[in-house]
Amino acid sequence: MQLQNFHLYRIALSMVDQIGSVRAKQLIAYCGSAEAVFQESKKNLLKIPGISNTLVEIIKNSSAIGRAEKEIEFIEKNKISVLYYLDDDYPSRLKPYEDSPICLFYKGNTPLNGRLHVSIVGTRTPTDRGKYICEKLIEDLSKYEITIFSGLAYGVDAMAHKASLAQQLPTIGIIAHGLDTIYPKVHKKLADEMLSNGGILTEFPINTNPDRDRFPARNRIIAGISDAVIVIESKKSGGSMITANFANDYNKDVFAIPGRINDEYSQGCNALIKDHKAFLLESGEELIKMMRWEKRSEKEIQRSLFYDLTRDEQKIIEMIKIGVDDIDSIINSLSVNPSELAAILLELEFKGVLKSLPGKKYMYLN
Repeated sequence: MQLQNFHLYRIALSMVDQIGSVRAKQLIAYCGSAEAVFQESKKNLLKIPGISNTLVEIIKNSSAIGRAEKEIEFIEKNKISVLYYLDDDYPSRLKPYEDSPICLFYKGNTPLNGRLHVSIVGTRTPTDRGKYICEKLIEDLSKYEITIFSGLAYGVDAMAHKASLAQQLPTIGIIAHGLDTIYPKVHKKLADEMLSNGGILTEFPINTNPDRDRFPARNRIIAGISDAVIVIESKKSGGSMITANFANDYNKDVFAIPGRINDEYSQGCNALIKDHKAFLLESGEELIKMMRWEKRSEKEIQRSLFYDLTRDEQKIIEMIKIGVDDIDSIINSLSVNPSELAAILLELEFKGVLKSLPGKKYMYLN
């Protein structure tokens, strides 16, 4: 009952037809909460910019509350976590984007705010070369504290998940349907194995079919939740290219494996590199170097034991780590006043966690 009271209206709002993530966040901002959106009068809802009479009628006459109740029954029975976009456990790398889901459903044992995140995508019909590259990349990355994300689809996605499990790296599959099923069905066993070192994540409720138009929405999460996106093999168009474009829009670092100009599954990667939408990548070690990552040092371990960070300090560090590094953006994202933020940033500098840069920006000292 506690979970139901806590999440019912949040989940319901995400289910209302014709209300996407952007509109839902706008409604919550004006009304104060998801529950208040449903309880607000029609007159007041119509005062919200961009909210039409048709949309108000959809909200008032929606069956979303009933569907949300069924979703919560499933969630409680299957020990699934509901992640709300204003909560601390929501993936911090997704929070800055206005189109990120207001609710995510997650089953797994790996935190979604890990130290390093890499998404690996590619064609559903990879070559032997692509398979070798995928496995070698993940073998290289296994020396580091990295979580591997992909889409649990045929081809490169499944290879990335399997190789991660083989190297004992946590791996999380992001799917385009509810957690009541796995698509494709042949990956049900793989998905079950991932629950012991990783997990499955989705924005979609139960009884959602994996229709074609839902995969781009899934791809934006794969892009947004990562620090780096690697495209291993791809045609000139397709899901991998959509993910790469989202990653570029989100200012993520995109990497592509080059190939011969006459190879069909290298055309997408070569185009990304040629159009300066991806860095040319040849190895996992090269990725680590270009991202300026390194194996966790004894110095860092000692430093983490030397001090504890407050919740506000942790939030600010997470924002800076994902690229929200100027004072104005941090203020807007976390709703803190300038004087309070200045004091926290100064304290973090004293602790040796942050370094101030020109232009009121900050750099995380990992």
